Amino acid sequence: MAKRKNSKQVEEAWNGFSSYLTSKGLRVTGQRRGIFDAIFNQKGHFTAEQLLARARELDDTVSRATVYRSLPLLVESGVVREVDVGHDNKFYTINLSSEIFKAQVVCSDCEKIFEIDAPFMEWYGKTVSQNLGLDVKDQRLQVQAECPEFRRQGTCLKQA
Repeated sequence: MAKRKNSKQVEEAWNGFSSYLTSKGLRVTGQRRGIFDAIFNQKGHFTAEQLLARARELDDTVSRATVYRSLPLLVESGVVREVDVGHDNKFYTINLSSEIFKAQVVCSDCEKIFEIDAPFMEWYGKTVSQNLGLDVKDQRLQVQAECPEFRRQGTCLKQA
């Protein structure tokens, strides 16, 4: 089994998620802890299946069903963000507290997702919504891009 990462940030996030589960009348289980820890052992964006594989390295009792039932709870609680890039799989990423709006640039060749700062988008969304008498619920900016290197050589150095 792989070793769990322990840091103050991870423990604070775990305490928040545990409280969230309890407030919803849900149990805090070892499988959910394994899934949670696996999230903080991921690098970059990940799918549910990638999370399942990583979680099973930490706790071999983690089931596919528990991963798929836990992901919406992790999104609702703010631990992770769901990133839909228009493919069959949804991707997820740790929702690090950031004051700056993030946009995604998705390579359509290798499917790598790049997060970039886009502070102007938060301002734009608020301004347009206020002008229409609305409150912003959610906003996102996503750019689909092609890799010239991949098109020329068939490989991409940026590939996930």
